[in-house]
Amino acid sequence: MAIDPNISEPRRVEIATVAVREAQAQKTGGKPMLDFEGESTPYIDYESIDVLLSLQHPRSPVHDEMAFYIAGQVMELLFKLAVTETRAATAHLEDDNIPAACKLLRRITKIEELLTTIWPMLETITPADFKGFRDYLGTSSGFQSYMYRALEFSLGNKNRAMLQPHRGVPSVYPELLRAFESPSIWDVTAKLLARRGYAIDPDHLERDVTAPYQPNASVEAVWLQIYEANDPANELFELGERLMDVAAAFTTWRMKHLVIVERIIGFKVGTGGTAGVSWLRSIIDHRFFPELWTLRTVV
Repeated sequence: MAIDPNISEPRRVEIATVAVREAQAQKTGGKPMLDFEGESTPYIDYESIDVLLSLQHPRSPVHDEMAFYIAGQVMELLFKLAVTETRAATAHLEDDNIPAACKLLRRITKIEELLTTIWPMLETITPADFKGFRDYLGTSSGFQSYMYRALEFSLGNKNRAMLQPHRGVPSVYPELLRAFESPSIWDVTAKLLARRGYAIDPDHLERDVTAPYQPNASVEAVWLQIYEANDPANELFELGERLMDVAAAFTTWRMKHLVIVERIIGFKVGTGGTAGVSWLRSIIDHRFFPELWTLRTVV
């Protein structure tokens, strides 16, 4: 069933208690429900499945484009979830609730791992397959993903120029600007360490959170102290490891992206104006939470 996704229609809202579920199971003899009132089902309404499955509009007649198209949409959904969880984890750290933040950081890592597992499906698209529909992409590029950009901003990779593609999109720009202007999870972590009595450079704590992040010696020294103690029971040590999980998984996703692009298009230029693989190589060395990486050479 296809509907216009721009039309907001009332959806069925059901609240089923334990008693309701048990009564229904007795009524069906423990078998699935098969009869529903109206022109939909509770699952379609809960997940907006009819809307979701109406949003696939490949541009070319080439069969393989659907795989490419849906892979991109799935990634966008996962980026959205990762942004949601990063913001929630950041709020927990602002409240000094490290266990709650760590729980969400574990989820973010799993989301990133799931993102990485999408790339092998795209490996089934051969260079000739992709050439068949690539022109239909026009100048569209994953580089223009605002959910990906919001995730990078939330984790701490700030670059004002990355706001530029979205300035003319009123439904997107204000929210993306908020992500850019808000302290990242790494900024909030530094302030948490200071509240716990660790000596963080005051100037670093008051840094412009919209500026590109520069590693700070005091931050590395504090994390080195925590890591040299090597105490798994220390919730700050746990926090460091969960943040590293997120950073490492993100790097793995980027590296796999580089490999899949080179596998499919070689060294052709990108659709969005980039140099393609060579541009991807230029960003591959970026690391979120850099002091957590550099301390490993010292500890």
